[in-house]
Amino acid sequence: MNQGFVFRKDGFTGAEQELLVNETLFHNANGYFGVRGNFEERYPSDCPTVRGQYVNGFYNFSDMKQPEKHYGFPEQKQTMVNTFDTQTMVLTLEGEQVDLFQGTVLEFSRILDMKKGTTVRRFVWESPKGRQAEICITRMASFQLLPLFTIEYQITPLNFSGTAVMESVHSGDVSNYFNPKDSRVAGEKIIHLRVADLESTEEGFSLIRSETLRSGLDIASVVVHKVYAETGELGCPNGYVRERRIGDKDIVETLTIPVEERKAVTIVKYTVTCDSIRYENVKEAARKWMITSVDKPLNYWYQCQADYLEKFWEKAKIEITGDEELNLSLHYNLYQLLQSVGKDEYCNIGAKGLSGEGYEGHYFWDTEMYIVPFFSLTQPEVARNLLSYRHHILDRARANARVMGYPKGALYPWRTINGDECSGYYPSGSAQYHINGDIAYAVVQYYLITGDWNFIVSKGAEIVMETARMWYDLGNFYQGTFQLHDLTGPDEYSCVVNNNYYTNLTAQHNMAWAAQFYHMLKEQGQLAALEEKIGIEEAEVEGFEEAAEKMLLLYDEKLDINPQDDSFLSKKEWDFNQEKKTNGPIMQWNHLYRLYRYQVCKQADTVLAHMIFEDAQKLSTMKNSFDYYEKRTTHDSSLSRCIFGIVASKLGMKEKAYEYFDFSSKLDILDSQHNTKDGIHTANMGGTYMGIVYGFLGLRVKKRGFFFMPSIPEQWNSYQLRLQLKGSLIEVTVTKDSCRFQLLQGEQITIFVYGREYPAVSELTIALEEW
Repeated sequence: MNQGFVFRKDGFTGAEQELLVNETLFHNANGYFGVRGNFEERYPSDCPTVRGQYVNGFYNFSDMKQPEKHYGFPEQKQTMVNTFDTQTMVLTLEGEQVDLFQGTVLEFSRILDMKKGTTVRRFVWESPKGRQAEICITRMASFQLLPLFTIEYQITPLNFSGTAVMESVHSGDVSNYFNPKDSRVAGEKIIHLRVADLESTEEGFSLIRSETLRSGLDIASVVVHKVYAETGELGCPNGYVRERRIGDKDIVETLTIPVEERKAVTIVKYTVTCDSIRYENVKEAARKWMITSVDKPLNYWYQCQADYLEKFWEKAKIEITGDEELNLSLHYNLYQLLQSVGKDEYCNIGAKGLSGEGYEGHYFWDTEMYIVPFFSLTQPEVARNLLSYRHHILDRARANARVMGYPKGALYPWRTINGDECSGYYPSGSAQYHINGDIAYAVVQYYLITGDWNFIVSKGAEIVMETARMWYDLGNFYQGTFQLHDLTGPDEYSCVVNNNYYTNLTAQHNMAWAAQFYHMLKEQGQLAALEEKIGIEEAEVEGFEEAAEKMLLLYDEKLDINPQDDSFLSKKEWDFNQEKKTNGPIMQWNHLYRLYRYQVCKQADTVLAHMIFEDAQKLSTMKNSFDYYEKRTTHDSSLSRCIFGIVASKLGMKEKAYEYFDFSSKLDILDSQHNTKDGIHTANMGGTYMGIVYGFLGLRVKKRGFFFMPSIPEQWNSYQLRLQLKGSLIEVTVTKDSCRFQLLQGEQITIFVYGREYPAVSELTIALEEW
């Protein structure tokens, strides 16, 4: 029943890297909070760990020291905060502490069940004195009740009877991970929180409230335990003994429980967390939600979790036959996107989701270009929330534009949590103005996929017009063209360049659609409110149209390629045969300025432009550009291979497309980039989905409609997926020789397959074609 939806690892080695990677791979999250998959009993003191619990959008400020102070360079940043430790549970059996690094581990497995929405760690342990016990620990981050996290800890003595003592920790004494040698995480230890309140509530809950030291936010967590024997819930003190110690920064509950050989005892630990971004009184909110949580048995919440996921997979169904390993990795990636994505407009989805502290919890362009497509096509209400977040921070984007010298419009920060810029390195950070075009592109794609005009009227048009204003003010008309200077495209090894092909295309698209939305609003009599709010005028829109029409898009006739920028082709060639000094990106042993001087790309740049704007150039140009840049790309970014795979599929390079897709789909499971310990790669996971839908299925969403160019890798027997297009649920099945479209819900829609129009489709089967 759960084939393809259960991710499992067996065996225990105690290896440091394996422990850190598994903390990420088996984390629990629901878009509101995330808990890393640490061992409840902790590791030895000399064993590295990132023990973390995070709330999406909850942050503190920390200094960002600039060696030379210049106007507009940010001097503070937001950092996602490690909030509490409620996962620590230290078990002692007859005086011997359960510790997998002592004694003998006879059996060990970890399981993520993506239909149940739980993780399970099960092991059989033999103590140094020969006592054996089976321990089974089930965790859940509730999708139904977002503040709720549960740990079900089952103990079964196998060859003894006696006493079990559980020391369960509820602590506010936590800090963030740091590594001064890795630019992707915090570089120094910073204290972000102070414990403000510790108390026992009248219901018997333990409660801790903490305050950030600089951002003015507070957060509360409430914990309570229930104890069960096989016959039912145990009372206290008759069934077991409970003691509570309240310290300066933690509350420790000690449960002393009699145990019998071969009879299970279960401790259920409930945690509820509430933050001040969403709740006015965090203590009262946490207390209220805990009352709701324990009012129902744990099985009720397990059933709610399964029901939620049944509905998710019904809409997001995707199955591959002929490659079970890849089918599992694909489900894993989509499940992690669901765990990571914010469920309200106050947050977004971080580069590492809620699985770790890589990039300090910041939101990037990754959301719009790699993740919004999945949700727009399967869970449009979630995509709307993600884009609503950008509208929520629009005033801060306007303020950022003023700092950067633009009297009108908005410039979104390269990396952020609350809307303020957090990038401390301008060339490969704030200079990536293409984020404006990326966000506008995502708004347009969401509209074309869903037909959600109300979103455009209330939020989307404002985003697109304000970002277009920035482009118009930034650019310059020169010799009959509109040009954009001194910006950085997606390739962070070529910085502060003129007329980056990708950036110019996104800016052109941004301004053209700003004009289109303006005229559409005007025609429908819905423009007045926006005119009054932002002062948009007809003459300004005409300027957008002229700039878009005259945008300079570089083309080299001799090579029949689109140069990445106006200097790229004149640079020296990079020696790709030189010995690698680390497993990481080449910037770890090369000064960035050296990389800027060579034809070397960190990731897809022009190739990405070819993917999303395929009609902007001839097919031969796309093919030649692909060949040219593939030889010069290191794929040091996890955002790269999935894009090359999609374009390879478009060009009919089936084997190459499959190789790129296979690597991308297993990137975290196999720790292919050697940094999964810092968190999952959410953009790559979204890119994996795009690899099937935009790659093998060949979907392109255009103003005219939905265009498909289906194909299938040789390694597969078939694949099947579901898409929500203009409110209709469509199931697509591709086999070795045919492609079938079937309407499951909603109205008939028009689609284009291999360039041919099929109006009002309810069911359609056509033969696969080669191209």
